Formats: sequence, structure tokens, C-alpha cells
Amino acid sequence: MKAPQSVYTHVNEIAARVEQYSPKLAQLYRNCYPNTLETALKPQPDGTYFVLTGDIPAMWLRDSTAQVSHYVPLAAQDDEVKKIIRGVIVKQLQSIIRDPYANAFNESDNGNGHGDDLPKNSPWVWERKYEIDSLCYPIRLLGLYVDATGDKTVLDDTFLAAAEAIVALWTREQHHNESSPYRFIRPRCSEDSTDTIHNGGLGAPVACTGMTWSGFRPSDDGCTYGYLIASEFFAVKSLGVLSDLLGDCPLAAQAKQLAQEIKDGIRKYGVVRHPQYGEIYACETDGMGHYVCMDDANVPSLLSLPYLGCIPVNDEIYQNTRRFILSRDNPYYFEGKVARGVGSPHTPNGYVWHIALSMQGLTATDPDEVKTILSMMAASDADTGFMHEGFDANDPTRFSRPWFTWSNSLFAEFVESAVARHIIP
Repeated sequence: MKAPQSVYTHVNEIAARVEQYSPKLAQLYRNCYPNTLETALKPQPDGTYFVLTGDIPAMWLRDSTAQVSHYVPLAAQDDEVKKIIRGVIVKQLQSIIRDPYANAFNESDNGNGHGDDLPKNSPWVWERKYEIDSLCYPIRLLGLYVDATGDKTVLDDTFLAAAEAIVALWTREQHHNESSPYRFIRPRCSEDSTDTIHNGGLGAPVACTGMTWSGFRPSDDGCTYGYLIASEFFAVKSLGVLSDLLGDCPLAAQAKQLAQEIKDGIRKYGVVRHPQYGEIYACETDGMGHYVCMDDANVPSLLSLPYLGCIPVNDEIYQNTRRFILSRDNPYYFEGKVARGVGSPHTPNGYVWHIALSMQGLTATDPDEVKTILSMMAASDADTGFMHEGFDANDPTRFSRPWFTWSNSLFAEFVESAVARHIIP
């Protein structure tokens, strides 16, 4: 579909400033900013909007928020943009009510997606890999939208039903081994596959810590241990937003209490002492003394915590963690001839992700670091004019996801951040 005119007016204003710094960067911005609206948005008969993740014909709760968040500031002045964002939010809330454990949905009850997964999916569900962030992101978009527009009519019975489902699920998953009805098995997966959950679909045992369990990472790869610290932080932030949106009611108080319990769990179990970097946030833990120390390119990541509003960028443990993440001590940090940055077990070794580069830039405090990242991104689009998922740090013509609008949206947001901070003159 064609984007509202205000979108192109905005693009032209920002691109004109970027052009003076780098014509290539300006053209990438022109391509990437409107990409979701132009290629991935599908109006629905009920006034909602289905958001394709790109080259997969499904709507991820996580991706759909990240794909449109950079348009929210325009919604305050443009009723057409406002209608679109509201329509995405309502579609997300409807999806959560259908199945709060699902991460990706079909446009209709057409049964597309991973039909062999066990238990069998609803025909509305593309995939049922439970990830904490799938429920955090719609809250994030809702909070940004209400703040920008003042429109509280979206806080209706659909919102309340979704909020109740989220709080109930996260509370239940504080006691995963004892109380969870969730199981996930993808047949024919090998013993070391991250596409399924082992132990009969239940996952590795976890202690009760106050944190809430997650089956999968934002990459859709299975967690090694069930407490994914970046997502725990995101849940705490999201529960705060949710309680503010709910106002003075029992559910708001329950959300605040749950947030405090998760926060206490992070403090007690989510920090480890590294011999070189000091105290850092673990990637995952089981609450029984086992940890994974790494970071993944997908968001929420440990790198992204200040961007998501979870902690200040000058938080000492975050800065220690950041130094670890952006070093070879992180097993998924890669360096090549063209780029260096964070990759993922989801893609081949040596592949850096554009999302991770954008996130590094959005959380960087050093202008020179920002400029270096902008240069790497301009040099790694493989002359396609768009961002991708992962790419070979030595040869960007080898990449995954040629149509990945989340990556395009976040890149556009990063460029605008550099302009707003006067790093790009």
C-alpha cells in the first residue's frame, strides 16, 4: 500500500540532512523508513492491520511492533497514521486473546504455518513458540501510542482481556515445572536442535526464583535455561507500562507486584561475576547455579536494555556487560573485513546482524562509535538498498532475509537518532 503523505514529507526532511553527510546513507534511509507501510501492511475488514514480517507470510507479535514503532511520532499529527497504528495494536490484542503462548499468527484461520508441531496449533496460529517478549512488545506499542496521541479509547474490553491473559500467564510461568500447561515439540528435530523444547516439551528444570519462564529467545531459538534475563527486564518494564494504562484497579496492583517479584529475581539470579569484566548480566539462568553468558542479535537483548527503557545506559553492570558483548569473549561477536558486531546462533558463524548494529548505535554514547556503525551499515547492504537479518562480515553479498522490514525500520530509527543527537550534521 502507499504510505500516507506525511511519511514521505518526514522522510524528505530527514534525508535532506543525511545527504550532506552521506548520499548512500540517505538513500538507504529513504528506502527503509517507509518499507513496512509500502510492503508489509494488510488492511483487514474489521479495521485492523495485519503486518507481514517480510518474507514469511505471518505476523509476529514482536516484529509487528518493531516494524511500526518509528511511525508512532507521526500519529500525533496524522489521523491516517494514527488509524494504522491503532489497527495494528487491536490486531495484536485479538491475537493474544486467541492464544497468549503463540508468537506468530496467520491472517485468517487458514491453518498455515507449522502444522506438525505438538500440541497441534489453532488454525489462526503460524507458530506457538512461547517467548516472553511476544507479550512485551504489544504493551510497548500501546504505551508509545497512548503517550503520543492521548487516545485512550483503545483501552477497551479487548485490551482488558489481553492484559488479564498476560498477567495470568507470566504469574503461572513463575512456577513453570509445577503449574504450566505449555508444552512444545517439533517432531523430527535432533537432540541438539533449538527448534524444539526437549524433556517432553517442558524444557530443562528451573527453580522458582520470582522470574517468569520463557521457552524461546527472540530469535525463535529455544532457551538453554528458562530465565532469559533480557526478556525478564523487558517484562518488568512492560508490567510498569501496563499498570499505568490500567489505572487504579486490582489488575494494576497485581501487575506491579509481579514486576517487583521478577525484578528481585533478576537481582538475585541474573548477575554473574566475570573474571575480566566484573559483574555482568547473564544471558540465561535456571536459578540453580547454571548460566549462559553471551548475547544474541535479536531484541530484547542485553545490549538493548537502555533502548527499551529497562535500565539507564550508565548502569555500571550494563556497561560491564556491554564491554563483554562487544568483545570476542561473547561467542556470537564476529569481526570481518567489512563489519564487526553481534550475530546469533540462529545464523551461521561469522554473520553479523543489522539489527544488532542498529541497536549498538542506538545505545552508544560515543559519537565516533555511532559514525563507525553507520559506515559499516552503509557498506553492508550488498547494494540492495535495504537492511537484512545476518550477513557475512567478510562478504555482505552472503546474507539472510532479503525482505526483513523490522531490520529496515530499526535502521531508520537509528539514523534519525544520529540526526537528533547532531552526530550527523
